[in-house]
Amino acid sequence: MEQLLRVMNFTVSLDGFGAGENQTLERPFGDADPGALFSWAGATASWPMRTDPGGSRGLDDYFTRDFARNIGAEIMGRNKFGPQRGPWQDHDWVGWWGDQPPFHTPVFVMTHHTRPAVTLSDTTFHFVDDDPAAVLARAREAALGKDVRLGGGATTIREFLDADLVDTLHVVVSPTPLGAGVRLWESPEELLDRFHLDVVPSPSGVTHHLFWRK
Repeated sequence: MEQLLRVMNFTVSLDGFGAGENQTLERPFGDADPGALFSWAGATASWPMRTDPGGSRGLDDYFTRDFARNIGAEIMGRNKFGPQRGPWQDHDWVGWWGDQPPFHTPVFVMTHHTRPAVTLSDTTFHFVDDDPAAVLARAREAALGKDVRLGGGATTIREFLDADLVDTLHVVVSPTPLGAGVRLWESPEELLDRFHLDVVPSPSGVTHHLFWRK
């Protein structure tokens, strides 16, 4: 079976930004309000960080449950891993997620400044300086026959789209505009030369955009 490269549950603002400007340690999404972007997922019964019973069922919950299905490795950009730029100044920084990252697979962090791999629980972060095709080849080998998830951010997803390596995308459009930041697209129609598209509104107010290769 073919190993797919999948973008899953990636959320953007109404005007196409995946994160705001001015990322800091305290604000992983910069000037963007993460509540406005991700409340659709946090409200679901299957949200993995849920500490109380309840939560919504239905379409949003389906996508939250589907996040880990048949995923054997993840690729992400450096600024999804952390806020540092340039050479690593703090090797004690091991990501936003604490001692129990939510990935449960090998993770390949794309960076021009490599560092030794870091293992936390059942997740190992590998820091790689290579082009998208080479990183994908490593991730596929590590995934042991399962699919690879392309986790973001927006710049990294665009790099893989520009290299024509993405097989499926699920992009969640929030009804809230952001105005500036790191842009995934100006319009989803930009991808229609290569992808089919279904657009499915949710009662939560977000709209799910499902792309698959023509």
